[in-house]
Amino acid sequence: MTQDVTVPDEEFWDARYAESERIWSGRPNAALVREAGDLTPGTALDLGCGEGADALWLAERGWEVTAVDISRVALDRAAGHAAATAVADRITWQHCDLGTAFPAGSFDLVTAQFLHSHSDMPREDILRRAAGAVAPGGVLLIVGHAGIPAWEPDSDVALPTPDEVVEALALPDGRWDLLRCEEHPSFRTGHDGKPDPRTDNTVKLRRRTA
Repeated sequence: MTQDVTVPDEEFWDARYAESERIWSGRPNAALVREAGDLTPGTALDLGCGEGADALWLAERGWEVTAVDISRVALDRAAGHAAATAVADRITWQHCDLGTAFPAGSFDLVTAQFLHSHSDMPREDILRRAAGAVAPGGVLLIVGHAGIPAWEPDSDVALPTPDEVVEALALPDGRWDLLRCEEHPSFRTGHDGKPDPRTDNTVKLRRRTA
């Protein structure tokens, strides 16, 4: 099932995804697997879903997933990957510029994996809206890079620390439990095919039921 939200500016990411048939590994993000693997499946919102590996991983474990991205190229590719599985009906692919719109509803898990951009994307505002979309008892999981990749030494993308992420969320006192707020090593392969050890960070919070 596909839902559309008007997107004013998606050319950059469409072009980025159109560079090759696959730009990511096709595997779910390691931090998602680690932090969500023992959660009871319910409804999940995947912000910036890209080619769909995280959404597929969640759906295969029983989650009903709303997967959002600004790029139609990425969403079409993700939907194609899902069509080859038995869980396609558990995922709604939604075309959306999170800087100007946000999916309706509340979710048991809201995950934002590496939601960075070279544009002026209002990341802090988006993440505050993400927190507002978490159902009572649900989890907000934010994973980001802590360092610029070797192939982008001049990048000006802002990479906040996990403490800065929590502070920017401006969550009300007494309504959330902070389950994880830390930096950790991450190992991946760079665009040049060489190992690219980096540092990432994870913020994980649970919304209290009362």
